[in-house]
Amino acid sequence: MKETKRMRVAVLFGGRSAEHEVSISSASSVIRALDPEKYEVVPIGIGKDGRWLIGDNAQRMLADTIRKGRHVLLPAEPGTASLFHLDAKTASPAVGIDVVFPVLHGTYGEDGTIQGLLELAGLPYVGCGVLASSVGIDKEVQKRLFEFAGLPVVKYLSLSRSRWQAKAEDALEDIQRRFQFPVMVKPATLGSSVGITKAHNLKQLTAAIDLAAEFAQKILIERAVEAREIEVSVLGNEEAKASLPGEIIPHREFYDYTAKYTEEGTQFLVPAPLKPRQTAKLQDYAVRAFQAIEGRGMARVDFFLERHTGRLYINEINTIPGFTSISMYPRMWEASGISYRELVNRLIELALEEHREKQRTRFSIEPPPSSILSG
Repeated sequence: MKETKRMRVAVLFGGRSAEHEVSISSASSVIRALDPEKYEVVPIGIGKDGRWLIGDNAQRMLADTIRKGRHVLLPAEPGTASLFHLDAKTASPAVGIDVVFPVLHGTYGEDGTIQGLLELAGLPYVGCGVLASSVGIDKEVQKRLFEFAGLPVVKYLSLSRSRWQAKAEDALEDIQRRFQFPVMVKPATLGSSVGITKAHNLKQLTAAIDLAAEFAQKILIERAVEAREIEVSVLGNEEAKASLPGEIIPHREFYDYTAKYTEEGTQFLVPAPLKPRQTAKLQDYAVRAFQAIEGRGMARVDFFLERHTGRLYINEINTIPGFTSISMYPRMWEASGISYRELVNRLIELALEEHREKQRTRFSIEPPPSSILSG
């Protein structure tokens, strides 16, 4: 009996981001979920210095892959579809790739940069394309698109780091004219709640902006909302679907990086205890938000359900959400009837589907050779 060739899946993880460690945890879960009879996994660790490294096999501890793996590169040239080993003088072919599964969060992974490289290389890849990824990483730009699509967002203001450092007093006055305390201060282009602070007074506001400015060139200031934190997973390309919602009940004042990754106590309710009309509205808003940024593959949409008014606001969209086995994105799909392994399979199918659709596009005004011959 002839052995069926397995599809070779390159799993990209790590990266030059404050979310480097989170990415490693997510990638570990994805690799374990990939069916070894169907897929051959090629783990590719990207170090904090930006070097691409591969280890001996998919079972190797991923942290060791980044420390001990061989240095490789992916040529930005269509048709190659292969990694190349690098040594001091030459580059030699290492391993071919059929599809890429980026499990990179934040800068240089979720912001359209890696997606652009994969587009140049002509490789199919899981998740959103260049446009949706770059929009999805920018909390201010995505809010503009949500507003244009008629979706509700919390009152906000963006502040450039250069303006803050040059005219801090003017910026503080502007913020105080527009908002009452408390306010949320965030780096506009980072995830996993890195650099986010809830400021209750002017002193805290100043420190919060200083902190956010360490992580991004643009800072977002938002009205703090006393709300339930609800999330919805989205899956699909043009015909996307939304999962049952989940709810996060943080044990700290808000769901910050510490509450997410370093302390226990936060509760996760999947599915969230909501009325049917609330669930339907959340799912509708989630798909519309995904479509507003022209999302593909997957995203997680985060909401605020204001306690004293019952109003629903979109907080943000995440185009490469956390992907550990206990992360909200796969958990909400599990509650909706799709297992983790099925979810990973479906995402790869969507990547190949989108790649085939892209290949139908012409990039030259010259007629194809076949039409010249037939003429």
